[in-house]
Amino acid sequence: MSAIAKYAGFSLDCDDPVALAGFYSELLGEEVTYSSDEFVFLGGANLGFVKVEKYVAPTWPQPDVPKQAHLELGVEDLDAGEAAVIAAGATKPEFQPQPDRWRVLLDPAGHPFCISASI
Repeated sequence: MSAIAKYAGFSLDCDDPVALAGFYSELLGEEVTYSSDEFVFLGGANLGFVKVEKYVAPTWPQPDVPKQAHLELGVEDLDAGEAAVIAAGATKPEFQPQPDRWRVLLDPAGHPFCISASI
């Protein structure tokens, strides 16, 4: 089958793309390959961060502002990975659907993402 398009990346809306890119750069060990006031891109991860005026963070697990999408990240050890991600600036919501299998964390802009011991 011939592709119509090639995957180029995934972008997250936020109020401060430089700060959020810095968080994910530290988390994933990827370098910023493009940066402006409105958009920052981590090339190796194909992950972008877009400035949105009046950005409103998801309220997960409350449904007021849905999460709409989230990243799945693998760590070698779930407890150690959680501690390192929180030290990098993430927060951990109280509600955890299956904490023995994965942990839901929130990036500095409030986007939920999951870590699991899958690598």
